[in-house]
Parts: sequence; C-alpha cells; structure tokens
Amino acid sequence: MSRRRPPAVAWGVLAVVVAAWLALVEVFWLPLRVGGVLVPVSVAAAVIGNPLLVFAALRVSGSRVVAALPAVTWLVVVVAAMMRRPEGDVLIVSGGSLGTVGLVFVMLGVLAAALAVGQVLGTPRREVRRPAPTGSGTGGAR
Repeated sequence: MSRRRPPAVAWGVLAVVVAAWLALVEVFWLPLRVGGVLVPVSVAAAVIGNPLLVFAALRVSGSRVVAALPAVTWLVVVVAAMMRRPEGDVLIVSGGSLGTVGLVFVMLGVLAAALAVGQVLGTPRREVRRPAPTGSGTGGAR
C-alpha cells in the first residue's frame, strides 16, 4: 500500500486553520507591555509570519490558490477584530499609542501578505511543484 500526499483541499484547510490561529495570537499580543512599555511583537510576527505561511502553503500543496488562503484568512480575522461588537468590545483600538501600533500592525501585515501572494501568483507554473515523495512507496523500511 503506497502512501499518498494529502490533496490540496486538506492543505487548504490546514493553511486556513494555522493562519486564523496566528492572526488571533497576533491580535491578542497587540497590547503587550514590558515594564509599562508597549512592545510591538505583533508587528514582527505579522511581517514574518504572513509571507512564511504563504510560501509554506505553496511548497506543501503546489497550489497557488492554497498559497493565497493564509493571507485572506489573516485579513478576515484582523478586520473582524477591528469591528465593534454589540457589547461595545473592540480588540484593535484606534486611539493612543496602542492605536498607532494597531495601525502599523494592520498596514505592515497586509503589505507583507500582499507582497508574498503577488510573488506566488507571479511564479511561472512550471516552477510551482510539489516536493517529490520520499521512500520506496511499499510501506516497509528498506
């Protein structure tokens, strides 16, 4: 019995779940303070994490559509965090120093994701390949 790689749909679901988790963690890290000083860890995580997820999704799935899913998911979660709930709660505020960090987080996160997706979509089709499977395919160690 040979082992088959998961289909692009499975990779797409995994990419969406990981991107949503990363976006939520980044949003909740926005008000992080150390010794009373605001530390913009979320900005660094978004600028590094968004392209990393896009390129990783392309590498494992071989699909440009799957590669774009993390960027879209991140944006949906962040936009939802900016909306005021009926109770009056909002996660990404718009005032003060926290509002400035939130704005930089959204702008740089979207920019990093957009550049990564643009690079993926601009990749010639022949260069988008799934990695070759490893092993003999028989299921036994040799």
